[in-house]
Amino acid sequence: MSTNALAARHAAFRELHEAGCFILPNPWDAGTARWLEQAGFKALATTSAGYAFSRGVPDRKVAVDEVVRHCGELVHATGLPVNADFEDGYSRTIEGLKANVRGCVQAGVSALSIEDSIAGEKGALYGFDEAVARMRAARQAIDAEDPAVMLVGRAECFLVGRPDLDETIRRLRAYAEAGADCLYAPGLSAREDIAAVVQAVAPKPVNVMMGHAAKLGFKTLAEIGVRRISTASSLSLAAWSGFVAAVDQLKRGEIDGLGNTVSYAQLGERFQRYD
Repeated sequence: MSTNALAARHAAFRELHEAGCFILPNPWDAGTARWLEQAGFKALATTSAGYAFSRGVPDRKVAVDEVVRHCGELVHATGLPVNADFEDGYSRTIEGLKANVRGCVQAGVSALSIEDSIAGEKGALYGFDEAVARMRAARQAIDAEDPAVMLVGRAECFLVGRPDLDETIRRLRAYAEAGADCLYAPGLSAREDIAAVVQAVAPKPVNVMMGHAAKLGFKTLAEIGVRRISTASSLSLAAWSGFVAAVDQLKRGEIDGLGNTVSYAQLGERFQRYD
């Protein structure tokens, strides 16, 4: 892919964050990415959980080299910008994080997120100073490759069972100062909490996770000032739900059809243009 083509994607993705609110869906392979592109979405994001499940392993059990390859696969699958769900950078060390971030940027992503929860340690967060240093290091690594790529800073307090709004805001503000272009506190669900985060980090854009804030609805989240709503693993779970229901039907010996609403011919026609 040409440098100019990537630059255009990066610019388009940044523009989406300047005003309004948009949905950022999370495909887990080329097929789902291409369907979402044809459905009219303007950008995509990877889902670490959705991809891990497609590989038959739990979330956070996919090696970084495979994650980077997967990011590149989605970048090349469509003409849309791709935001990488890059967990904690897949390294406990600053140097390892920077090397991994550089690899992810080289795969062609238009943004990547770094979270402050520690992989493999349930409920654990990096200490405040270390988390800020890691965010700053991620920004430096991005800038060394392509400064147009966005950095998303994630404060995981609510998601890991430490629902402290003041600490969440403290971390998000520090991540913004360290170079994060967009802020994200997955797990927030109350309108007043989301509004407090939006106000605290303004004018930086804020992402919310659909699963937790779904009850508020798109219109309300937009009115609060949320810039983007990601689906996280929701689409993947919807697909798995359909698959499991079909398997249960077969186990009951019911072979008179699975109630599919998408046909072989429809998929073939949609994907023919990419052949």
